[in-house]
Amino acid sequence: MPAVFSAALASVILLGAAAPAAAASPCLAISSKAAPTVVELYTSEGCSSCPPADKWLSTLKARPDVLALAFHVNYWDRLGWPDRFASAEATARQHELATLAGSRQVYTPQVMVNGRDWRNWPKLPDVNAAAPVGLTLTREGEKVTAQVAAVQGSAAQLAGYWAVLEDQHMSQVRAGENSGETLRHDHVVRLYKPVPAWAAAQGGSTELSVSRGAPEHPRRVVFVVTDAATQRPLQALALAC
Repeated sequence: MPAVFSAALASVILLGAAAPAAAASPCLAISSKAAPTVVELYTSEGCSSCPPADKWLSTLKARPDVLALAFHVNYWDRLGWPDRFASAEATARQHELATLAGSRQVYTPQVMVNGRDWRNWPKLPDVNAAAPVGLTLTREGEKVTAQVAAVQGSAAQLAGYWAVLEDQHMSQVRAGENSGETLRHDHVVRLYKPVPAWAAAQGGSTELSVSRGAPEHPRRVVFVVTDAATQRPLQALALAC
């Protein structure tokens, strides 16, 4: 039975089994044997210690082995500057990951590497393990399809999430801890949509309907496959078309 999700920016449909790839696709990305390092930054324009982390995250655009995402949380908004990129969904995700790690505390800037708290940035761990999941992303018009194929050794239950990222944003902050500052952002998560768990052995396919966005803010569509029990990323891809 399909599960359907909807939002202002997109709709997601989870199907029971993987569908065959289109014979001729205008835009296609196929995962490699090694999964990229998934770096999640939890940040806010209202947090005075966040701009250095934002700048560092922008430098990761040149790393093909890293997938960076900037989740703007909304709990700093109460200090007088509502972050226009902040969302309750980003805050909820940060709390969920903290709970899975056995922690009651969240903070900014927080860097999560492959689903775990990482305090040694700007250094990143050297991770180049073979991924237990294969992933293909295809775009046709405004529809993006992710096809997931489990391989030997993958988790029994898989899950995942869609994210739509935008680059080259700038904000003139007029209140709060960063008042008077000009902040620049890349990898900004403008849409976050989890996909419910499914049995890995069945494979799976999920669809996202999303526009290409404005040329001045290049948009990428990301899908991350996770272990359903731990939420640790197993494979990830970004489509920049």
